Amino acid sequence: MVPLSILDLSPILQGGTAGQALNNSLDLARHAERWGYRRYWLAEHHNMPGIASAATAVAIAHVAGGTKTIRVGAGGVMLPNHAPVVIAEQFGTLESLFPGRIDLGLGRAPGTDPVMARALRRGQINSADTFPDDVLELQRYFQPTQPGQAVQAVPGAGLSVPIWLLGSSLFSAQLAAALGLPFAFASHFAPDHLDEALELYRERFRPSAALERPHAMAAVAVCAAETDAAAARLFNSLQQSFVNLRRGTPGPLPPPVETMEGRWSAMEQAGVEHAFREAVVGSAATVRRGIEAFLRRTGVDELMVTASIFDHAARLRSFEIVAQVGQLMGPG
Repeated sequence: MVPLSILDLSPILQGGTAGQALNNSLDLARHAERWGYRRYWLAEHHNMPGIASAATAVAIAHVAGGTKTIRVGAGGVMLPNHAPVVIAEQFGTLESLFPGRIDLGLGRAPGTDPVMARALRRGQINSADTFPDDVLELQRYFQPTQPGQAVQAVPGAGLSVPIWLLGSSLFSAQLAAALGLPFAFASHFAPDHLDEALELYRERFRPSAALERPHAMAAVAVCAAETDAAAARLFNSLQQSFVNLRRGTPGPLPPPVETMEGRWSAMEQAGVEHAFREAVVGSAATVRRGIEAFLRRTGVDELMVTASIFDHAARLRSFEIVAQVGQLMGPG
């Protein structure tokens, strides 16, 4: 079976707090470890009232400190928001605390709105343009320190922190191929270029010291429950949240409603359905069919699943069903 991992946005619930969200993330990670998930990644977003993982390295430390074996990482750090040496120090610290368990996924999007991006980047509006050079600079900080090296990452230098490139377009696929790095595609919300990006990455991949052959992962929204109807109801919390985001009014994750009728326009419904067209929603049997079809089509080496579900117990159950489905699918 293709390894399964979890992408967590650490959702802040309507009526809840960021502390509750982060504690729910730790609880989910502990369950995921027992269920056999390979990785648990948290994502950097800013100015989002419904996401608690803005200080991503801190959130990773919280989760890694409360688990024992599962790999914990960033899915990802938005590198244009940070000086590469700062990220090297943060993840060098994490690797020093939790050796052999830390992943560093890098994205070049701001992970926020333009106003917040300016606040984060202190006026460096086009800093995303330097993303390839910033990745190379970051890689150098993890190399052993050279004689006379003026700028060092301490901790960081000489540590093995796997770097992944993340993206929802062809840019990061090409860069990951050129640098010989593993690549993860964000098909959980931006599926348009998934197949093309994977093909381009595999065709243009150049072996490196980090990776001998291409290694691709895709993220997919999966919402599982005992029945298709129950899963569809749970999933509409994410649909409501996405509509609110598109309207420019992001907020905490709302509870599910009985129907989305009257809660979105036809255009909004079409936009949501397009963004989540790779999503797998339903009972265990439905989820198994959906995951098997996705894996056959894409041939990815790993699958990362994500789910923003209002009720924590239902969220745990969803990921448990996915893990059980993975075990039933068996090798290959």
